[in-house]
Amino acid sequence: MPMCRNEIKDGAIFVADVHLNNKRDKFYSFLVDIKNKKIKTSQLFLMGDIFDLLVGGVSYTLKKNKKYIELINEISKEVEIFYFEGNHDFNLEGIFPKVKVYDFYKQPQLFFYKNEPIVLLHGDKVTTIDYKIYTSFIRFKPTIFILNILDLLTRGIISKAIMSFQVKKDLCKKIKNFKNIIQKRVKILTKQKHLIIEGHFHQGVNFQINGKKYINLDSFACNKSFFIVQSHQSFKEPFLKKEIYR
Repeated sequence: MPMCRNEIKDGAIFVADVHLNNKRDKFYSFLVDIKNKKIKTSQLFLMGDIFDLLVGGVSYTLKKNKKYIELINEISKEVEIFYFEGNHDFNLEGIFPKVKVYDFYKQPQLFFYKNEPIVLLHGDKVTTIDYKIYTSFIRFKPTIFILNILDLLTRGIISKAIMSFQVKKDLCKKIKNFKNIIQKRVKILTKQKHLIIEGHFHQGVNFQINGKKYINLDSFACNKSFFIVQSHQSFKEPFLKKEIYR
């Protein structure tokens, strides 16, 4: 029996780095439009950091984001949703039962578009040893359990502090020499000439590196941008048409 493989369809929507919080709430309307089929798609790719803070097992973050969780779950009954966990949203599998969730350890993932291989990930996978230790620690189930207890005892003070800090961050800053920075990452992510699509860096750029096409998605938090997969006559890989949600 042939192995089932992940396929990207024409009309699929990609969204990255929404960083939902009290001051960035436009994404809820966007999801409502998908649910009501004002925005039509059969696939939705959530490429990580959709929330400023959502951690499965931390009660305050679940309560704070309840309306988004419920809406995503409603949409997942009719739309195929793929969720690539980020560094702000993780341990999500039990929260979104009908969504295909890829945690940090399952990224990158290989998808196909009309037989062309495409590497997908949030973007924080290839990094320093210090970060790998940190990200393993915060995803460790006992760590999450202890953080939740402390958060409950302090009425959400830890979660509130993290969310408050995130609101103040400049998410739209351009990174100098970004192409040079990611060259080593691209070599590690794939040794083949695969198209690579990731978020995390909020740069909204694409270029060729050693014969590999690389796309870094814009952040929805910066300009309400999302991307629709369309066929392109000149290329085998998909063309990501940028749209601005108004």
